[in-house]
Amino acid sequence: MSTTSRITAAAVVAAVGIAALAGCGSSGGGSADSKTVTLVSHDSFRVSKSVLAAFEKESGYKVTMLKGGDAGKAVNQAILSKGNPQGDVFFGIDNTLLSRGLDEGLFSPYQAKGLDKVPAGLQLDKGEHRVTPLDYGDICVNYDRGYFDRHKIAPPKTFDDLIKPRYKGLLVTENSATSSPGLAFQLGTIAKYGEKGWPDYWKKLKANGVEVVDGWDQAYYDRFSGSAAGKGKGDKPLVVSYASSPPAEVLGKKPAPKEAPTGVAAGTCFRQIEFGGLLKGAKNEKGGKALLDFLLSKEFQEDVPLQMFVNPARKDAEVPELFTKYGTTIDKPTTLAPEKITKNREQWIKQWSSLVLK
Repeated sequence: MSTTSRITAAAVVAAVGIAALAGCGSSGGGSADSKTVTLVSHDSFRVSKSVLAAFEKESGYKVTMLKGGDAGKAVNQAILSKGNPQGDVFFGIDNTLLSRGLDEGLFSPYQAKGLDKVPAGLQLDKGEHRVTPLDYGDICVNYDRGYFDRHKIAPPKTFDDLIKPRYKGLLVTENSATSSPGLAFQLGTIAKYGEKGWPDYWKKLKANGVEVVDGWDQAYYDRFSGSAAGKGKGDKPLVVSYASSPPAEVLGKKPAPKEAPTGVAAGTCFRQIEFGGLLKGAKNEKGGKALLDFLLSKEFQEDVPLQMFVNPARKDAEVPELFTKYGTTIDKPTTLAPEKITKNREQWIKQWSSLVLK
């Protein structure tokens, strides 16, 4: 998910101690010594201090983190520094961008411990193990329940609904060229309307006043009216986010509400799978392998839902009640074959940019 730019616990309460986890690596520096292992990720990566501390104590490695913006930007930076990577492990390349990373030769093969606990459907590089599936989520339009209640309008449920006059000017989405959720939403419309039909759909969506911003943080925190972290300052009651975003809006609230203040338009969802991989040329390859094992461990996987609000890749990882009670399970998300995304992604993004941004 990721986001997966995606909603995290920081959407409701300030993230505590994250700065203490982040190292001050230099560009192209990698891990300076064998006792330090560096994780390169997007800005939405989170892990509990206690879970990370347990890994550091058991393994003897000190983990530093380098965060590179939205997932799309982080992948671009990794490609620019390939061969002399900024760190040892990359977290956050998803199925919308995976083929680009693989084609660029970013990763060294490694079969992480616990991979047998991951469903085959998530293992998109099963033959070579250049990347390891670590979580998954569904990119969907979220809506502000309060807005639709006040205006006595039924919230949208499907892609078709979004182009209806009643929802004119209400939706904000992310740029397909710079944001993985934005690209996933575009791919969802391609899966729904086909290669010939999706451009016409976006023409209608543009005519209906869709707003486009660079990344998920700006869309959700600044423009969406239903974000508690944004304190409702946005004026868009519809935003492209995650099916698992609503639990974050409930986190920490007492008494717990009967339902989350935000909902999910279940007919607008696209399945996103997020991966990690050992960066080719890593300074600390041994530490990188240990870190990948940790990211797929049951301890980390059970920490994932309430830290990054996506589903753990391991099928034996327990998911907390808050996540299951207030989240939305998407039984039939739209999908596209990775090879189809590989073949058409750049062309689709250029076509989308020409249609929507000009």
